[in-house]
Amino acid sequence: MYKNIDRENMYKAIWEFPENLKDSLELGNQISINQNYKDIKSVLIAGMGGSAIGGNVVSILEEKNINIPLFVCRGYDLPNWVNENTLVICSSYSGNTEETLAALDNALNNNAQVCGFTTGGELAIKLNSLNKDVVIIPSGLQPRAALAFSFVPMIKILEKIGIINTEIDSWLPITINSLIKNRKLYSTDSIENPTFRLAEKIYDKIPIIYSNTTTLGIAAMRLKGQICENGKMLCYYNDLPELNHNEVVGWENNEKIFKYLAVLWLNDINDNSRIKHRQDITKRLLNKVGIEQFEIEMKENLFQDRFLNMIHYGDWLSFWCAIKHSTDPSPVENISILKKELMKRR
Repeated sequence: MYKNIDRENMYKAIWEFPENLKDSLELGNQISINQNYKDIKSVLIAGMGGSAIGGNVVSILEEKNINIPLFVCRGYDLPNWVNENTLVICSSYSGNTEETLAALDNALNNNAQVCGFTTGGELAIKLNSLNKDVVIIPSGLQPRAALAFSFVPMIKILEKIGIINTEIDSWLPITINSLIKNRKLYSTDSIENPTFRLAEKIYDKIPIIYSNTTTLGIAAMRLKGQICENGKMLCYYNDLPELNHNEVVGWENNEKIFKYLAVLWLNDINDNSRIKHRQDITKRLLNKVGIEQFEIEMKENLFQDRFLNMIHYGDWLSFWCAIKHSTDPSPVENISILKKELMKRR
C-alpha cells in the first residue's frame, strides 16, 4: 500500500540507517586533518534542521567524554564569546544553507578555528579556498535522512583533533546490529509493528512529546522534526523538569481542543528518579483532563544503543503517519517555497 504513496522512497532512506552508520564510521576513520588546531577551549556547531541535529546527537552521545563546552547554534549570528580558542564546525548537507554560510563568515571574522561537513556547495568551495578542513559526505539523501553522516564523522574529527576520547568504535557495531534487528519489525505495515500501531492512534492528532532533558531531550527534538517533515503534521516537544514549571498549567483552559492532542512520553532507564516521579504526577494530572498518553522506551543495554534505537523508532513512526495521511513523506514543499522567496531578496 505504501509504495504508491512513498514515491521518493523515504522507506529506503530510513531502512538504510544501520548501513549509513557503518559507512559513516568508515568515512570518519578515514578523515585526514590538515589544519593545526590548538588551544581549543570551546566547540560550536553551526547548522540548521537535519544538519544541526547531528551536533545535538554528538553532544548527548559524547557528553561524558568532552571536558570543554559544546554548543549547537541554529541561526545567522554566533555568540559574542566565539574567538580564536573556539572550534566552529559548519554543518550544511547541501553546502548552501544561508544561515550556516553567514555563521562561517561570522566565525572567520572572530578568528575562530573552522572546519565543515557538507556534500559540496558554497560551503565546500569557501572552506577549500581557505585551506580549511572540509569533510565531504555522501549526497543524494534528504538532510534529515543523512543523520548518520551528520554525527559519526563529527565525533571522529573531534577525536582526531584531540578534543574527545570516544569509544564509538566499540559501541557503534553493537547498535548497528540491534537496529538491523528492530527495523525488521518497524518497517512492516502490520498491527504487530509498534510504530505502525502508534501511528494509527496519533496521525490525526497533534502530538506533544515529553522527555527528560538530560537523556532523551534530543531524541524528542528529532522526533518532533520528523513528524513535521515526514508526516506533514504539526508536532511539539518539551522536557522535564522545565515543563513542570510552566506548561503543565496550560492543560486547563481550551479543553475542547484536548481531543485533538496526544502526549508521547519518551522514557529511558537512566532517567533521574525525581524526573520519573515528576512524570508520574504529570501523567495523573493529564489523565484528569482526558489526554491520550503513550509511553515509548527502548530496552537495549547501552545508552547509545537505546538512544539511536529511539531515533530509529521515531523515524518509522513519522513515516507511517505520512502513509496514514496518504502523503509522500519526502517532499518539503513549504521549505522549498520559502527558500525560493528568500533568494529573491538575497
